[in-house]
Amino acid sequence: MSPPRIQPEPFFADKNRAFWNLQSLGWAGAFLLRGSSTVANGQPLSSLIPVLISTVSGYSVTLLIAVIFRFLLKQKPVITWGVSIITVLAAAGLVAFIDAWVFSTQNRASGTAGVQLFLGAFYLSVTLLGAWSALYYAINFYLTVEEQADQLLHLENQASSAQLAMLRYQLNPHFLFNTLNSISTLVLLKQTDRANAMLSRLSSFLRYTLINEPTAQVTIEQEVETLKLYLEIEKMRFEDRLRPVFIIDPAVAQARLPSLLLQPLVENAIKYAVTPKEEGAEISVTAQPAGENVRIIVSDSGPGLNDGAMRPNNPVSAGTGVGLANIRDRLIQAFGERQSFETRSTPGGFSVIIEMPLNLDEPSKVAA
Repeated sequence: MSPPRIQPEPFFADKNRAFWNLQSLGWAGAFLLRGSSTVANGQPLSSLIPVLISTVSGYSVTLLIAVIFRFLLKQKPVITWGVSIITVLAAAGLVAFIDAWVFSTQNRASGTAGVQLFLGAFYLSVTLLGAWSALYYAINFYLTVEEQADQLLHLENQASSAQLAMLRYQLNPHFLFNTLNSISTLVLLKQTDRANAMLSRLSSFLRYTLINEPTAQVTIEQEVETLKLYLEIEKMRFEDRLRPVFIIDPAVAQARLPSLLLQPLVENAIKYAVTPKEEGAEISVTAQPAGENVRIIVSDSGPGLNDGAMRPNNPVSAGTGVGLANIRDRLIQAFGERQSFETRSTPGGFSVIIEMPLNLDEPSKVAA
């Protein structure tokens, strides 16, 4: 049994803990720097006492400054910067006063004037506290930008998911209308057995659409099984006039694509190729490798765009064109620029050619 993998936690995942870690490490580093400089200049070890007291004073004062800055972050910029400067100067004055008092108490024989001691300590305190304040605001600005970027990414993902769901749900009313209309016709003709069979198959098909997330991706193999389920329903209407053919290369059978992407293409082929021809038509679905992509072709043996055939991409078509536009949008949402969508028409039929990345990895949302 392999040991569990430890996932590193971002440093700023817990802001409170990150603050205390940086606060402690920063002032410990300042003490070591000043202390080592003192010892290196030949000062006795007792000279480290003022350095330690100064470090503790700075550590304590910056805790109070952090409380003030946390309040100022929510104010207008003018108030934030103005009060911050005044706070740093006042805090530096307090620390400088403590440093000067400690130095003068430890070195009573020194001839250095109190004002000179205070000014020297004040310069050092302003430098340290100014650097601390700049780092505090820089880190908070960085965290604010990161939070806004995360929120924007989250909103973009939500918008993308909503658009994908909307595009998927556009298919259901159109398909349901056609199928229920056929069932109604069978009932009126008193062909109850065929009507019941169509209802049963419709129920199975709709169960699939309910089980799967509208933004899920499925394998080509699963998509083909769904198409076969859909064609079983249409076979009840067209019988031998509808002749489906599937040619799926095993190398791309597990490639992933948005669920129900091909169903409107087959539905268009039935509408514009099978329905107008007395002898019906053949509808073929082919999937094969194309370099690093997978190429899917849905074609029919209908009239193509000849003889005024009403195809959804035909400028003179009276149709809405929802099917092909829907697929284009879903491909763009799923694969961006790494996809292509092309239609071709010949006197012997009409084809739709889709190329998309050959993605065999399982996404975060997978069809059940």
